[in-house]
Amino acid sequence: MKVVITGGTGFIGSRLALDSLQKGYSVTLVGQENNATESQNRRLIELKGGQVVICSVNDREKIVEALKDADVVYHLAAAQHEAHLSDKTFWDVNVEGTKNVLEASLAAGIKRFIHGSTIGVYGTALDGKLDELSPVKPDNIYGVTKLQAESLVRSFQDKLPIVIIRISETYGPGDHRLLKLFRAIDNNVFLRIGSGQNIHHLIYIKDLIEGLNLASHRDEAVGRVFVLSGNDALTTSKMIDVIAAELGKKVPRVGLPLPPFLALATAVETLCRPLGIQPPLHRRRMDFFRKSFQFSQKQAREVMGFDPRVSFIEGVAETAKWYRSIGYLNH
Repeated sequence: MKVVITGGTGFIGSRLALDSLQKGYSVTLVGQENNATESQNRRLIELKGGQVVICSVNDREKIVEALKDADVVYHLAAAQHEAHLSDKTFWDVNVEGTKNVLEASLAAGIKRFIHGSTIGVYGTALDGKLDELSPVKPDNIYGVTKLQAESLVRSFQDKLPIVIIRISETYGPGDHRLLKLFRAIDNNVFLRIGSGQNIHHLIYIKDLIEGLNLASHRDEAVGRVFVLSGNDALTTSKMIDVIAAELGKKVPRVGLPLPPFLALATAVETLCRPLGIQPPLHRRRMDFFRKSFQFSQKQAREVMGFDPRVSFIEGVAETAKWYRSIGYLNH
């Protein structure tokens, strides 16, 4: 089977590629090489026998070429955490880019199109357990464009066997987003902000990959939307305490007020964005301390047989082990 993964030099895409190669599939990645992490992921995939095409999802000719003879497409490419980018860039990548990949998939006769969406389409979900039918109210340009991309994918469902996966916060070996949190705790510079009672429903990378594999094989999944989250829904305070315990560190018990930090993040973002500079502090970083998400897994379990197995404690241990192995943490 030939698998094509857009966004393949990113965290999720590269780990999905490694899993697919281990299964004996032919794997082609479409990705970027904008930083050292993406370059490392590219080299790793090529070393394991995968093919990597460096291009934008807006490069129609290269996308069409990459998808020739493919069976399954995982569309994971997205403009995501780049707070310095214009709104137009998010529309170009997340919507127009998705359209390009859908049209190329249709021309190639793809047998399954897996669209990687996000829990960001729910916006600021402060209370209650969410599922696939919960109202969607994206509150930033990333969520808005990802929701529009979902609508675009649905418009192809009479022509392509599509599955939409709303991916929860993902962590594990290979992740560099939570690395900032691990490092702050490890270096004794972490600050608690806010009450710490907002909820995170993370998913460990191996569990997510299993869910994506199920979406690509289960006929019952076609035409449907699924939220994939892990075993544990836990507060920010609990998350921090688990990580601190794994690292053998102590963290402040009292949180600093959230509003001043949110105001500062807004000001820094407003200042940096016209200059094209990635702000060191921005509102989406503050989301970690204020947004709450908890999800029902009923549909994913009943329709696809999805069964996440890795607890947060186990996942944090494996993640810290990987960070230590490449020198990201103190030993």
